[in-house]
Amino acid sequence: MNILVTGASKGIGRAIAENLKAVGQVYVTGRNEEALKSFDNAGYFVCDLANEDELVKLGEFIQERSIDVLVNNAGEYIYGCIDEVSLSDLNHIIAVNLKAPIYLTNCAVPYMKSQRFGRIINIGSISGVMGEAHASLYSSTKAGLIGLSKAAGLELAQYGITVNTINPGWVDTELGKSSIEDSEFSEDEILECIPQRRFVKPEEVAGLVKYLMADEAKGITGQSINLCAGLSVGI
Repeated sequence: MNILVTGASKGIGRAIAENLKAVGQVYVTGRNEEALKSFDNAGYFVCDLANEDELVKLGEFIQERSIDVLVNNAGEYIYGCIDEVSLSDLNHIIAVNLKAPIYLTNCAVPYMKSQRFGRIINIGSISGVMGEAHASLYSSTKAGLIGLSKAAGLELAQYGITVNTINPGWVDTELGKSSIEDSEFSEDEILECIPQRRFVKPEEVAGLVKYLMADEAKGITGQSINLCAGLSVGI
């Protein structure tokens, strides 16, 4: 099984890539070449998903490697009021969080169709399910992944291809910590709002990705799965 994980330099992406070594050949992509080099598996591809030329080359890489499992994990987070949004920020976050997953899915699907098997797993966010004040760009793009999974899951079901979105809540990663720093709340205040009073571990997300790849999960498609320590249920 040939697997590609985007945004695999660190955090959730790195945990996913490490966890999937046991089930296939794992290719990783991201912007940090040194971090990608340190990942010992099938290979890596340095790519800035916001750069259209590099995105196209990554699409070609996917087709050349006959990718069976695509994990669209890479994402950007921007914190700020909706009336302070710049066009450059808008273009950048849409390019990374939504345009790239759609395009890479487009590139991966022909081979998956020919094999009548494929797994496309999008890493969204609980912010795309519930909304997050002062993170409207992030919430909008992550909500878009849910729509992508529903529509593509429906379209590709007859070919044995499943498409799903995992929506993590607050995760114990560098991005999670930096988003706390950007917000108006302290870490203790955020923990108080999470029913399990803890941050999700990257390994939990990786474990769910691995399950969705398995034959036992072939009936799960077009779904939006919240992995958020109870955050989406209420307080």
